Amino acid sequence: MSESGRKVVIGIGLLLATGALIGWSYGHVERGLLIAALLILVWMLRSLIIFERSIHSGEFNAFQYGDGIWQQMASRFRYERDRGDRYKSQRLQLLKEIRRSTRAMPDGAIILDEQLEIITCNRAAKTLVGLKPKKDRGQRVDNIIRDPALTELLRADDPTMTVDIESPMQDSAWLNCRLVPYGAGQKLLIIRDVTERIRLNKMRRDFVANASHELRSPLTVICGYLDSLAGDAAVPEDLRQPILQMQAQAQRMSIIVADLMQLSRVESSGRAGDEEHVDVTAVLTAAARAYAGLESSPDIQVEGDASIRILGITREIESVVANLISNAVRHTPKSGHLKLCWRKAENGAELIVSDDGEGIAEEHIPRLTERFFRVDRGRSREGGGIGLGLAIVKHILQRHDARLEISSTPGQGSEFRCCFPAARISAAT
Repeated sequence: MSESGRKVVIGIGLLLATGALIGWSYGHVERGLLIAALLILVWMLRSLIIFERSIHSGEFNAFQYGDGIWQQMASRFRYERDRGDRYKSQRLQLLKEIRRSTRAMPDGAIILDEQLEIITCNRAAKTLVGLKPKKDRGQRVDNIIRDPALTELLRADDPTMTVDIESPMQDSAWLNCRLVPYGAGQKLLIIRDVTERIRLNKMRRDFVANASHELRSPLTVICGYLDSLAGDAAVPEDLRQPILQMQAQAQRMSIIVADLMQLSRVESSGRAGDEEHVDVTAVLTAAARAYAGLESSPDIQVEGDASIRILGITREIESVVANLISNAVRHTPKSGHLKLCWRKAENGAELIVSDDGEGIAEEHIPRLTERFFRVDRGRSREGGGIGLGLAIVKHILQRHDARLEISSTPGQGSEFRCCFPAARISAAT
């Protein structure tokens, strides 16, 4: 108990004792106690009314002097009130700074509640997607921004997932969207203008496709003449080796051009159709048979569930298998083993190509699907690798709503896992 509290208790006790003593002197102790209790009650009610009035008015002059319990309560109240005013001022200032910073952001920011309804947005969101905060507040964001990719993003609720959508405000403009957690039960939809990136990517794809197309015809002529010279007995012996080297490099260039054209085609294509029922087990078996007679090929085992098929494009799935096997064979010694597996998974099916070859360092794995990326450039060039196979695999899988997962340990081997969703899986008829 505080000092002021003890004083109040002692004062009440003394007043009651005084009343009892006076009542005893007149022969009525209980009346003395009753009168003393009424006096205490009146004093407490008076102090309470004055305190309540001071709270509303903000003036505590009546409790300015003294150290009683009411003075202590008034002092504590004034302290908490002043501290609350300071915190309120700080919060208002912080809120102003946040609003000022969000207004300066080039990216759009939309705060959503648990039902994905709009709470507020910044100035950039108004410009990028045409939101009207007062009118659109309380509306579901996918009712305002209608795009299947955005709907998929909201449904997935994955902070690492991003989608590109067409701008509802400008033709030929593109926006990148990401949904991240924000506050208690809220989400933040971040919208960024990526028109320039999309335009540059399209320019790059068009350039690669056009350049590859233009290179194909002269390369065909060059390869034809080199093939003729290589088989001509009249060619001097000192020129035969240079001709064979030119022939090998011309064939390599033809492979590069073909891969570039395929990569440009799958990059610029949309989602793959689902008209064909691809027998993956048959594709794996045929690919393994093609490598069976090669001198440098390791032992290849096939484990496939022929009862499940992929709804997609057969030639593209064949390209995925061919590139994965070719990549594994180049990095696995003849004494090694290569395993091809096609099986059901928890959420669809998996195509797995695993080997016990040289493996890949962990820092190189995120870059394996980049164009022309090679861990060992010299060795890859000698073995025929050009760094486009896994890029082709990634884009074909994306067209089939699938993803590529890579795991590897140096000296122990690698595993390339193609995960297909259940919507792309069908049963064999």
